[in-house]
Amino acid sequence: MSNHETLSYAPVLGQLLLDQGLMFACAESCTGGLLAAAMTDTPGSSQWFDRGFVTYSNAAKAEELQVSVDTLERFGAVSEETAMEMASGVLTVATPAHIAISTTGIAGPDGGTPGKPVGMVCFGFARRTSQGIVTRAMTKVFEGDRRQIRNASVAFALETAIGLIGQR
Repeated sequence: MSNHETLSYAPVLGQLLLDQGLMFACAESCTGGLLAAAMTDTPGSSQWFDRGFVTYSNAAKAEELQVSVDTLERFGAVSEETAMEMASGVLTVATPAHIAISTTGIAGPDGGTPGKPVGMVCFGFARRTSQGIVTRAMTKVFEGDRRQIRNASVAFALETAIGLIGQR
């Protein structure tokens, strides 16, 4: 997935958010701010983008996003459980936001294990509803080098968010 392809999803998501009167926020680990950058590269993004967090360390995830230390210890930073807590944590601390995406994974080239290979990325998707915050998680394993894995992660996050918001 090229950077150009990644950026093409952001305006589509932005228009969906604008049409539905929703604000977006994100929490990133392995993508290191690329998701927020893709969103804010879109003109007019201040109408639907609230904020982004880059929480690379476990301490940052716990302090900034209220991810449970128990979750981090039991499942690890790269897990669907952590991704869901990151996404719901964004909506807990960023009250103007309605939709949040989180990314946490192993972009490589090192750090992979048999159970969590290089290229594995966990995504959290959270939405504020009248019943509270609803979350879901997904895991993908991407091929390529660090740059390719990170760009593919952002593209997947944006494309999935478009689908989820469109299903509304």
